[in-house]
Amino acid sequence: MYTLDTNAIIYYLKGDKKAVEVLESLFKRNLPIYISCITELELFSFPDLTKKEVVRINELLQTLNIIPVDSQLARLASFLRSKSKIKTPDSIIAATAVFTGSILLTRNVKDFEKVVLVQVQEL
Repeated sequence: MYTLDTNAIIYYLKGDKKAVEVLESLFKRNLPIYISCITELELFSFPDLTKKEVVRINELLQTLNIIPVDSQLARLASFLRSKSKIKTPDSIIAATAVFTGSILLTRNVKDFEKVVLVQVQEL
């Protein structure tokens, strides 16, 4: 099981060879793949998204399990943030991986290397 950091999806959508290879491999294996609703927010917050890009993001999101932020996840994220001093969005994404018992797949391993409890894999 995997949780995707926002950058993993961005690189995939841009056609980055490694990201496409890794994510397509996961998709073919029908493994549960999670994202935080924060990742959804970040993906749609780019100011110059074209209609085509919005459609591609929507199509991809339909294949993923989007985890909302509820009180339990917020408290877990606050714990992770207090212990590792990471930014709030990253703490919620890390908490999503911990909550789902999945590996966090990211290009920014350094952003998460101090986070307790989360298993990180570089994309």
